[in-house]
Amino acid sequence: MARKKRSSIDIRDGFHVVVMGDMEIWDGADLALLRETLARLVDAEKRTAIGVDLRFVKYIPSGFFGMLYDYTDRGVAVRLYSPQPHVARMLWFQEFFDSNGDESFTLTVKAQTTHSARSALAAGKAPWSDSDVTPLGFPMSEGAESQVATATAN
Repeated sequence: MARKKRSSIDIRDGFHVVVMGDMEIWDGADLALLRETLARLVDAEKRTAIGVDLRFVKYIPSGFFGMLYDYTDRGVAVRLYSPQPHVARMLWFQEFFDSNGDESFTLTVKAQTTHSARSALAAGKAPWSDSDVTPLGFPMSEGAESQVATATAN
């Protein structure tokens, strides 16, 4: 039996928040419903602050974050509300969402992520590179303790 697709929209602190009901695992159809609802809010209703309630969600399809990031690129403020601990520990969540001091988190676009800088530092050079030259130095994100060594001329 097909499950009934229910969603509603709450307004919280000026954000139009999509609530997908008590679904724990979103599939492609759920993501399509969410995409359609957010598109209506942003494109048709011209909302500039949107959110998604994650209170019950334990698994999110990979396209979810990209969809939210696209809205942020268009100047729309994006928040997630009440994420489950498993979701809040996901790499994309930790890198791009900042706590608002309550149950909500705001998507923040950053020039460089903590993990990309750490990966570059740890690698020293790309494993596929034939070059003996070390990458040029660049500072780590705020709070980092070291820098990549500066390349030497041959």
